[in-house]
Amino acid sequence: MNKFFSVNETQGPAQREQALFERLPDFIRYAQQECPHYQRLLAHIDADKITDRSLLAQLPITRKADLIKQQAKHPPLAGINAKKGTINRLFQSPGPINDPENTSDDWWRMGQAFYAAGFRTNDIVQNCLSYHLTPGGFILDSGARACSCIVIPAGPGQTEQQLDIIEQLQPQGYCGTPSFLKILLDKASEHGRDISSIEKALVTGEALSENLRAEFNAAGIDVLQAYASADIGLIGFESIAQQGFIIAEDIIVEIVRPGSIEPVKTGEIGEIVVTNFNVDYPLIRFATGDLSAELSGQSLCGRTNMRIKGWLGRADQTTKVKGMFVHPEQIEKIRKKHSNLHKIRLVVSQENYNDTMTLYGELALENLTTKQITTLENDIAKTLKQVTKLSGSVALVPLSSLENDGKVIDDQR
Repeated sequence: MNKFFSVNETQGPAQREQALFERLPDFIRYAQQECPHYQRLLAHIDADKITDRSLLAQLPITRKADLIKQQAKHPPLAGINAKKGTINRLFQSPGPINDPENTSDDWWRMGQAFYAAGFRTNDIVQNCLSYHLTPGGFILDSGARACSCIVIPAGPGQTEQQLDIIEQLQPQGYCGTPSFLKILLDKASEHGRDISSIEKALVTGEALSENLRAEFNAAGIDVLQAYASADIGLIGFESIAQQGFIIAEDIIVEIVRPGSIEPVKTGEIGEIVVTNFNVDYPLIRFATGDLSAELSGQSLCGRTNMRIKGWLGRADQTTKVKGMFVHPEQIEKIRKKHSNLHKIRLVVSQENYNDTMTLYGELALENLTTKQITTLENDIAKTLKQVTKLSGSVALVPLSSLENDGKVIDDQR
């Protein structure tokens, strides 16, 4: 049995770097010809001269945070998709941000993450990431199938039915958020359900604490993480060595000083910027908004690619809740819809490893009854769910209660 998903995972770092940068000039030229976005952004760039990291670092950055406005101006994909490319599905993630997919095999390049987590031919995998509007479910689905696994497209929620499926179909693997795996474990323990068939899991969409990993391990489930995005697909993944996230093959990752185009030194925290050789949806120096830092050296598992520490926060105030991005623009949209609100702040925290949201809103409360306040909170909670596609609570507070520090989203996890 092969130890690695691809022989490229163990190639020499210099060989990998040379191969990537030999491909880069032609790819930049292709994007300039095929994508209106890059025709504008890279109009004065001589693609033939971009042959190493220092030269790549001089190119302008395309920021994920700007996609909402850019896609509204140039729908549906801001002209980033190639005219010769193939798009079979269009998703809409919170923001809203539109994301494309070509349904060809392992288009998201997730197979290497599943393989590193121990998934093999004919393993049955219960996929509990959403298939509804956002691409998460399809991203994991394609990766599991790239390892010749059999996928149960379960999606999230409906815990009792999920436990029924596990008992009936005996899946060996789980993929989805760590918090939902925790819910399944707790419900199974509470009601005496047997989910012991699950022995491995690949989790994503949320950070996995070491305490929760230990809890999964105690239940007989080996859990590793994948770091992916709806724009790029797989960016990095854990291996059995559990020494940070190994960067996926066939992409170039830079760690860049937030707000600039300048890479930071190894070990310094910066924003993850990705160049993805995708002929359908070319991404050249795409700033994810996620913060991380490069680790020196190579993983003890034998894979030789660059490693990063994992997710270390956001370069802006955008945050991920239950695997879904929540943007400051969305919170402002809620404030504008409820014009009586003075200032609002979304506080994200965790309870029993599950993400929770509370939207605090300043309001002149002195002339309102308790019933009127409760009605307003319920109305705003409905708007919160409508805008973010996530449930959360609302607490109205007197004027001047919230700190005047510019925060719209306060991630306290």
